[in-house]
Amino acid sequence: MHLLHVIGARPNFMKAAPVIRACNKRSMMQTIVHTGQHYDYNMSQVFFEQLGLPNPDFNLEVGSGSHTEQTAHIMLRLEPIVANIRPDWVVVYGDVNSTLAAALVCTKLSVPIAHVEAGLRSFDWNMPEEVNRVVTDRISDLLFTPSEDANTNLLQEGISSQKIQFVGNVMIDSLVTSLPLTKQRVLDTYPSRYALVTLHRPSNVDNDDVLESIMMTLIRISRRLPIIFPIHPRTRRRIDLMSQMHQLPNLHLIEPLGYLDFLSLERYATMVITDSGGIQEETTFLGVPCLTLRNNTERPVTVSLGSNILVGNDHERLEIEVDSILAGNVRLAQIPPLWDGCAAERIAGILEETDKSERHHQNDNAPSVNRSSKEIAQ
Repeated sequence: MHLLHVIGARPNFMKAAPVIRACNKRSMMQTIVHTGQHYDYNMSQVFFEQLGLPNPDFNLEVGSGSHTEQTAHIMLRLEPIVANIRPDWVVVYGDVNSTLAAALVCTKLSVPIAHVEAGLRSFDWNMPEEVNRVVTDRISDLLFTPSEDANTNLLQEGISSQKIQFVGNVMIDSLVTSLPLTKQRVLDTYPSRYALVTLHRPSNVDNDDVLESIMMTLIRISRRLPIIFPIHPRTRRRIDLMSQMHQLPNLHLIEPLGYLDFLSLERYATMVITDSGGIQEETTFLGVPCLTLRNNTERPVTVSLGSNILVGNDHERLEIEVDSILAGNVRLAQIPPLWDGCAAERIAGILEETDKSERHHQNDNAPSVNRSSKEIAQ
């Protein structure tokens, strides 16, 4: 059995690493294509090193660009690779442009697609990721879901239950594996109590007025609780234009971190303020209070069971929720079903069984050597 994995952005690396390891245990042939959607060291190579990912067999080096540019360049460069290799399955991850581009290429070439982290929905069509998720799920042949609400979403969209496999959350697999390596990493550099902040959604960082309002709110919060803010490259360019953001003693604006260093800060944070989907999941597993600067989430289980609170773009409410957490009002988080560190093993097992079933079906349908040509024709 030959699998081709398409990965391209920071969240993909964390999802793919445990799946690739689990498939290696079953001696499956694997090819890794890195689209280069994220390409600098802190957003790409460090994840390969820290997660134990093999070096990619192909790097498409598409770099930055608009959503359309990235998707188009990936499709053009990926198509000849898939057409030449003709893998049994192409495995795609999450909701980034690389995922959609690979799914479109494979459906045109009639190569089966397995989507890891299928079925998540924010129901917000202003999010490019929502378009990527819905289209990818519609054209995929096997849908690996991380939570029960994802199954419900797919069934309500008319997708056959035979395609849907509830396996749990592969992000948590990487987290569970990496936690023993995080103790005290980078922590000596910062205060003992702090809020960890990440921002990268266009709705928060592409509008100067919105971003400045968020930053002024963070400055006020930093007077009560120090803030550590690893800045995404797209956010850094805009914050650098705001002179009042620099030289503030309790607002630590730092470069993006590798997976292990970030996980260390996340694990020991007093709270996390974010607009990231994956961080909502990680904080739920870790039991760390999470305040999400979005009006919706494609991961509602982090709100219903976990430690996540949606505060939207209400920055006054953000401060109220921060003060509430500092006062000790921390909700008790539950870990959702199958977020147990074994999702990748389930995925590898299902892929293996699917391959065996397909081969058995082909053998059953093969013509007997004892039958006449006339019988075979009939």
